[in-house]
Amino acid sequence: MLSELKSEILHEVILRRPDDSHKGNFGRVLLIGGNIQYGGAILMATQATVGSGAGLTTVATDLINLTALRSRTPEAMFVDWRNDEQLTTAIQTNDVILIGPGLGTDEFATQLVRKVLASVNKDQILIADGSALTVMAENNLTFPRDTFTVATPHQMEWARLSGVQLNYQDNHQLNEVQRQILNLDVLVLKQHHTLIYTETEQKQLQIGGAYQATGGMGDVLAGIVAGFAGQFKANATKAVEAAVYAHSAIAQEMAGHSYVVKPTFIADSLPNYMARIQSNL
Repeated sequence: MLSELKSEILHEVILRRPDDSHKGNFGRVLLIGGNIQYGGAILMATQATVGSGAGLTTVATDLINLTALRSRTPEAMFVDWRNDEQLTTAIQTNDVILIGPGLGTDEFATQLVRKVLASVNKDQILIADGSALTVMAENNLTFPRDTFTVATPHQMEWARLSGVQLNYQDNHQLNEVQRQILNLDVLVLKQHHTLIYTETEQKQLQIGGAYQATGGMGDVLAGIVAGFAGQFKANATKAVEAAVYAHSAIAQEMAGHSYVVKPTFIADSLPNYMARIQSNL
């Protein structure tokens, strides 16, 4: 049965950090994406991951993005995604892998997706977004069974990946069946009222609006999901739900004084918003 995703999820997940904690306690996150054409996507996702509190963030991307990455988010580390040795090490040593923002769908992108799907293990969390989902659909790839997996498609990406066409996507049972077939632990189906399908429940987000309809919004959401998943490891499903809610809640606040809410505004606002939540303000 479909239930509403409510703000209480934020207070369940975003808790005060222990005084004796260090960056290693809050997750090692690897983001893979950003080709020459779509470098901005991985930059926005990275900004969101760092802003959401990930302990250590590494970005595997095209070398052309290095200067912009260091200028915009110097907290993040860099891996040249064409350096196979460095990339392999990064995949093996991070807790969360996000692949897809600005990845593209060419042969090199396909190789990267195949490599990640074949390399992740049972102790990691894999998040697939954007181009990675299109690559999976075009090559009939499925998610690994032993890894906690999350997909964040918009409706057209879900149609390609699952075969559930747009006019049938209000059939929650059909979406749930396809989630299971694809070995997904969490499906975040982005739409006007985003739907979340998990092993135990189906939830719908009732906040957000047309002010979020701008390029990069999904990249920032994916980055927040990655940051929350790495940081709040006790319950990865709840971490994803909290990320989805926080993303739209911040946007809704900003819409009071902004006709369009830029995705980077959301990323910049995350630390302050999370501080308010953990202080019950």
